[in-house]
Amino acid sequence: MMKKEIEKIGVFTSGGDAPGMNAAIRAVVRTAFHHRKEVFGIRRGYRGMIEGEFQKMGPRSVSNIIQRGGTILKTARSEEFFTKEGREKAYQSLKSHSIDALAAIGGDGTFRGALEFFEEFGIPAVGVPATIDNDLYGTDFTIGFDTAVNTALQSVDRIRDTAQSHDRIFLVEVMGRQAGFIGLAVGVSGGAEHILIPETKSDLDALCEEVRSWARKQKGSRIIIVSEGDELGGAAEIGRKIAEKMGIDYRVCVLGHTQRGGAPTAQDRILASLLGSVAVEALLDGETNVMVGEASRKVVRTPLRETWEKKKAIDERIVQLCGVLSG
Repeated sequence: MMKKEIEKIGVFTSGGDAPGMNAAIRAVVRTAFHHRKEVFGIRRGYRGMIEGEFQKMGPRSVSNIIQRGGTILKTARSEEFFTKEGREKAYQSLKSHSIDALAAIGGDGTFRGALEFFEEFGIPAVGVPATIDNDLYGTDFTIGFDTAVNTALQSVDRIRDTAQSHDRIFLVEVMGRQAGFIGLAVGVSGGAEHILIPETKSDLDALCEEVRSWARKQKGSRIIIVSEGDELGGAAEIGRKIAEKMGIDYRVCVLGHTQRGGAPTAQDRILASLLGSVAVEALLDGETNVMVGEASRKVVRTPLRETWEKKKAIDERIVQLCGVLSG
């Protein structure tokens, strides 16, 4: 049985926003137009799919967005899509617009929804990895990660000036509830004295001993980078624990959602443009239930299920490097 040729593609962003999502939307729309296919933007992710928030898009619809953070299609959580009834509504909405396939821009939650939707209703989807956490298996980097790291790094550089002036310890909390890719990258590039991330075991006594050694070494600025998901807790909690043991002065800076915003870096714009375009080509090639990514400078396609079932490992060399260079 021959597969139905794809004529109309729906593109949407879902989950947390990430700088570069707009560049990916732009690439999907213009690549589809190049292949003479229609594109409908679906606003507010799966919620908009259920509620029928569709807009026809063309090359001019995506002018002057490559430099913008956030997502012009908006993003939202949808509890209703987790139900069979909600997915049925989404299917009927797509069917009413004759949409044949989906380009799903987001993270693992987005991809889980796309796979379940296909298994129930047969709408093919290709995932475009866009999450600042960089925690998806099947791509070296996700869209938004580089921008988030550089945004956090700018703050760390400024904090170091204050830390140096006051001979004070700063605990800087970055995003990363399940993965420490941002924390590790910011820590090494920002010259942090210590990094706490979910992938490595954190020892409060060992950390306190290291803090004591900084005084002996007469280190002026002392910065600890904390991923929000570290086993010892967030930066505020860890600071309290250190103070209780050592009676020292410290300050906490939680960077929070500042890491999600801002204009995407050149690297994120290029990656988003490449993967958005490749996603359309994958759909036209008859691929479904895959995520397009870039690994070792080559475009790869990974089954959606593997993107969350397989664990993406941190680079142990970088972890060790931090310890060496913090001396």
